[in-house]
Amino acid sequence: MSIDNRDKQGRKIDYLRISITDRCNLRCCYCMPKGIELLEMSDILSFEEIESIVRAFAKEGITRLKITGGEPLVRLGCEELTARLKATAGIEDITITTNGVLLEDKLEALKAAGVSGINISLDTLDREKYKRITGFDKLNKVLSAVDAAIASGINTKINTAVMKGINTDEIPELARLARDKNVCVRFIEMMPIGYGTQFKYADNSEVLSLLKREYPGLKPDCERHGNGPAVYYRAEDFKGSIGFISAVSGKFCESCNRMRLTSTGVLKYCLCFEDGKDLRKILRDKSLSEELKEERLRESFREALSKKPVEHCFEDRDRISETKEMFRIGG
Repeated sequence: MSIDNRDKQGRKIDYLRISITDRCNLRCCYCMPKGIELLEMSDILSFEEIESIVRAFAKEGITRLKITGGEPLVRLGCEELTARLKATAGIEDITITTNGVLLEDKLEALKAAGVSGINISLDTLDREKYKRITGFDKLNKVLSAVDAAIASGINTKINTAVMKGINTDEIPELARLARDKNVCVRFIEMMPIGYGTQFKYADNSEVLSLLKREYPGLKPDCERHGNGPAVYYRAEDFKGSIGFISAVSGKFCESCNRMRLTSTGVLKYCLCFEDGKDLRKILRDKSLSEELKEERLRESFREALSKKPVEHCFEDRDRISETKEMFRIGG
């Protein structure tokens, strides 16, 4: 029997981003600055609870997972959880987003767990600027992790959050990584969520124009590079590709294929809005049998399909209802 996992707009929802922690070992200024109050561990889903959700959702058509945080690798057992999720019936692909600080030491275990892709956050190649943005002097460790990930054969991407007046001067140099290494470098428009509202927005069309002047041979790259909405370009002498995630200037809502699970168990239909379904409440209801919990979880997924909005409204801040910081939602 075929699974109907299309929402009201006819979009096939087969991709779930799972935040497994609100903790992080960096303090990036646009995500999780110093002084942030963290959740109690009892508020965060256990690995067993995450597995229960994935098992139920896989029966509703979820086939691809992204493990996020906070920083997912700071949670002990992340590699073992990843392996168990990948082994879940119906799950075909699992990837992870990380800041790269702990990656090199865990790379072999992640590969053995079945991770097919790793996204590494990197906003600058300047050591002092990296320290100002993240609060820590870890740039060399992250650059080493990038090279190790590429060498491992895992599909590796670099995610750069573009901040006008902070790292826009480094865009050509960051893009050069895609020329010299087998890696996708993606430029991400700063979304007006949480602390991201405090930074000047840079339109990716401006970034592309700048890069076309620097690399005149850039042409659209139609090769599929992952599960997300990035648009890619490359030149003949490039080993990798350059990607653009233009959440504000270039809506891609018509092809949205995802939902998000926060570390506290809220199933979010769209990053832009606060609406969501509390799955933790179902999982911790002692009056329900395991069979009934699974059925309630599956019902929640079907309900989410009916409530997923037509599109986000990042271009109109007055309509954005999500007020939580990105590390609380899941990157």
